[in-house]
Amino acid sequence: MAVRTVDDLGAEVPLTGPARRIVSLVPSITEALAADVPDRLVGATQWCTHPADLAVVRVRGTKNPDLAAIRALAPDLVVANQEENRELDVRRLRDAGVAVWVTAIETVPQALTSLARLYDEALGHPAPPWLEQARARWSGPLPAERGRVAVPVWRDPWMVVGPRTYTSDLLHRLGWNNAYDTGGAGADRYPKVDLAELDTAGLDLVLLPDEPYVFTAEDGPEAFRQVPTRLVSGRLLTWYGPAMVEAYDALLLADA
Repeated sequence: MAVRTVDDLGAEVPLTGPARRIVSLVPSITEALAADVPDRLVGATQWCTHPADLAVVRVRGTKNPDLAAIRALAPDLVVANQEENRELDVRRLRDAGVAVWVTAIETVPQALTSLARLYDEALGHPAPPWLEQARARWSGPLPAERGRVAVPVWRDPWMVVGPRTYTSDLLHRLGWNNAYDTGGAGADRYPKVDLAELDTAGLDLVLLPDEPYVFTAEDGPEAFRQVPTRLVSGRLLTWYGPAMVEAYDALLLADA
């Protein structure tokens, strides 16, 4: 019996029942599915690094998935994300008759709602404990403001987290004011900036994540002379799913 449901973008997702064979093109959602419905997950990208022992077919990357390999797995659902995956690949999969559920997540509340809907409507699975824990943690009052922060995601050229991003909203809910969350609807979500603009007394902290650019103790902090830096897990800043619980505990409570 057909189940009529739509993804986060309002596109219809043709399902005949709860999805039983799933390919995930979103690393953070892969981590969630591997924890909650491991028997249903049949494929994932090479960037799906959690859990470390994940044993499923790899279908290349998020931006260049192997569509033939995906089709060969005969999935009844492919999970994608508006930011991480290309609309062209989604369209080609749908044209081949593959059901694709696209998530659109730019805030913490959107992440909670999107994941709850995915589990309920596409998987027919109860909300997992981590989702309820994340909702409880992130639904409380905002902490006192800590100061202005910037989060580079690349160097040479330097690029930072900007407006309308999950990371910027998460920082706000941790008490940090993202200095580059500015501009209207058309503003660049990941603007390029000069290092001199980043290394300024106008910032209280620069967070250096280990993805997508792998900042390390030897690669990143040495570029800054005025503003303090801190190495941080990119997974905690950018992944929604079980990482949301860990992110709150590690990024907020550790500094309390």
